[in-house]
Amino acid sequence: MEEHRSTRIESSTGFEDISRSNLGTDIDRDHLNKTVGTNPDTEADIFIPNSRMDTGRTSKEHGNVNEGKWNDSDSIDTEPFPGQGIDGEVLGSSQTTTLAKDDVDVEAQGEKEKEDVLRLEREKEEHDPNLITWDGPDDPDNPMNWGTKKKWFITVILGLMTFVVTFASSVFSTATIVVAELYGVSEEVAVLGTSLFVLGFGVGPLIWGPGSELFGRKVPLFFGYTCFAIFQIPVAVAQNLQTIMVCRFFGGVFASAPLAIIGGALADFFGPVDRGVAVCVFAAATFIGPIAGPIGGNFITQSYLGWRWTAWITMILAAGFGTLGLIFVPESSHPRILQQRAARLRFETKNWAIHSKADELKLTPHTILQTYLLRPFIMLFQEPILLLITLYMALIYGILYLFFEAYPISFQQSRGWAPGLSALPFIGILIGVLLGAGTISWVTKTRFARKLEKHGKVIPEERLPPMILGSFILPIGLFWFAWTSNPNITWVPQVISGIFIGWGILMIFLQGLNYIIDVYMWHANSAIAANTFLRSFAGGGFPLFAQYMFNGLGVAWATSVLGFACVVMMPAPVLFFIYGARVRKMSKFSPSA
Repeated sequence: MEEHRSTRIESSTGFEDISRSNLGTDIDRDHLNKTVGTNPDTEADIFIPNSRMDTGRTSKEHGNVNEGKWNDSDSIDTEPFPGQGIDGEVLGSSQTTTLAKDDVDVEAQGEKEKEDVLRLEREKEEHDPNLITWDGPDDPDNPMNWGTKKKWFITVILGLMTFVVTFASSVFSTATIVVAELYGVSEEVAVLGTSLFVLGFGVGPLIWGPGSELFGRKVPLFFGYTCFAIFQIPVAVAQNLQTIMVCRFFGGVFASAPLAIIGGALADFFGPVDRGVAVCVFAAATFIGPIAGPIGGNFITQSYLGWRWTAWITMILAAGFGTLGLIFVPESSHPRILQQRAARLRFETKNWAIHSKADELKLTPHTILQTYLLRPFIMLFQEPILLLITLYMALIYGILYLFFEAYPISFQQSRGWAPGLSALPFIGILIGVLLGAGTISWVTKTRFARKLEKHGKVIPEERLPPMILGSFILPIGLFWFAWTSNPNITWVPQVISGIFIGWGILMIFLQGLNYIIDVYMWHANSAIAANTFLRSFAGGGFPLFAQYMFNGLGVAWATSVLGFACVVMMPAPVLFFIYGARVRKMSKFSPSA
């Protein structure tokens, strides 16, 4: 007797950046409900980078596929080309049906009409003997069934890859003065070597998001990572400034592949609570990299190796960790795995009607324009939650990259430290980032897990308490740094202030990202794409005025201005914690409205 199959939808993301990140894809509620039969009111369980939907898989018998449905509430698979306004062909075993996807919210439909549509789609899917899905809850090909050690080993490798690309974003900042003197330009122009790389972080996810849906995780991830490593070579051997700038920008575009894809990969094989911890590891790597860049880069630049070896060292690290990942990191995209299985069965059985959900839809130019390019910016200016949280995250992201120019001014110029030693105070920020990751991991494994177990779901505003705490900690650290920067005061308290800066930045950034994901669920990837684009411009733009700001105002007042800006943004998470549910009800894009 056939067992009824249920599905469950969870919120998803990308870090990009941690990346995205998954920062360039999105799921349309109307299309998803029509295709799958999912409850649109289901709330998010945990921070994950790509919305996924798990379905039962049938097993092959005599060249056909028998139905053997099963229930799984922890993992999620989607069709590979989700998006609003898709015009595609749905290929069945004996016919081709054209579906027109209208850009209409599910809530606008009558409940009875919606239920009829969902019922018909479920019946059609359940009686399709050629649809390949998972072969029961213990299917060994399902990434959710990988062993715990394997999952965490893969997570560590992906974290190391993330570390390298973010390390590359800031390591060049230590060569700013040398490059300016070498090519006869101002330091502000030389800073573009850092800024353009970070700007590439904002552009890249528009490519890698759709790429991960078309080709799975592994192909775009390692293609981008390989190109990132290759672009370090022309930087290292460049004979003019133009070559450096162009290659730094494209290096950033390709380096954003891990930031846009790895978050989704973690969602492929981790359950809700463990996924929250894994994402903290990923987020920590995203911030540890740019903090470690100036520390290592300063010693490299001042050594006999010279500034060009900042690029060679980056390439060597990328090649080493990339090779490790290429060997040990398998494909984890559920739709891609099922698509490969269907292709294998078609070849083995000569039954050309066998297919997976990924084979049913075709990506169109309209989908790319609407979903990946236009909708993120429409949401940014229409959604107050997305706009304010994104502005807050852009501010702290810009502060982080601005400090790569400000710390040398404070410790090298004001205190007279040697260039290599002047980068060591970044260790304070590094400790703070680790402390922030530990704090969020603890909250996720305790308070959040208890609420999830008790209620079955957690409202988006439950993400905000750590962010509220971080919003108080960060300005404390900034004012502390500012008014202990006087050279007549010992360096110890100024370095300690970095712990609070890093702690606050990590908690605001990660929980802000989590909140956006949980609020916009179905449209989360469009929201994250807009968020990534804006904060990448802040991260690339802030260093450009660091010299003017800190030399003109002095370290104390320049840092105080940043502290006051953070104070202005402090009410945002508090207001959304109190009134977030009411604001969500007015949203056109939040399924929890």
